[in-house]
Amino acid sequence: MTGKERREQLLNIGRTLFAERGLDGTSVEEIAAAAGVSKPVVYEHFGGKEGLYAVVVDREFERLLGLVTEALSSAIHYRGKLEKAALALLEYIETNPDGFRILVRDSHGGTGTGSFASLLSEIAGEVEHVMARELDRRDYDEKYAPMYAQMLVGMVALTGQWWLDARRPKREEVAAHLVNLAWNGLSGLEPRPSLDPRRRRKEAERREKQAEKAAAKAEKAEEKAAAKAASRGSR
Repeated sequence: MTGKERREQLLNIGRTLFAERGLDGTSVEEIAAAAGVSKPVVYEHFGGKEGLYAVVVDREFERLLGLVTEALSSAIHYRGKLEKAALALLEYIETNPDGFRILVRDSHGGTGTGSFASLLSEIAGEVEHVMARELDRRDYDEKYAPMYAQMLVGMVALTGQWWLDARRPKREEVAAHLVNLAWNGLSGLEPRPSLDPRRRRKEAERREKQAEKAAAKAEKAEEKAAAKAASRGSR
């Protein structure tokens, strides 16, 4: 095994152990034993478990930040940006549960900037620019963009932490409901949220028809009541 291959092996093993036990609950002996090497090999590559942990955290930090940043830039419409960002986080959690568990534990004091709090701050910075443009477009004061960005990122992040263990419903459904609340607010929730614009249009048309029928029914009832009242008055 080459030095590069050994380093990757130790990173993968460390990632699994740190996700299960955290930094303080994992020893160099356990890492070395799982890799089938002696402790000096771990020290040679990373200087100890703290160095290995720092590299693992930074890798996951950059991976998730890259996914969310790409999602935000890959859609044109603002709702699409939010949908893709929520899906990116949930897909990362689904495919990299160990990495996300390490991130949400928050980094150890000696691992630099790679903490969950700093990750959310980085993502909020990206969202802030998106929010500023959207608020300006709607004639709202864009000075509130940082606050709205924190609200959105916090909501998505906490949902992700809950879904890490819940895993139900499926990630697309979770993303659809999350965006439903973020985009429409409690007063305008869609009864059947979807990430598919065509399904949303059909659902909106269905609700519009229902509203028209209800309005027509109410109008007929009022006319009937008025006619009845007029009939009584003429007696």
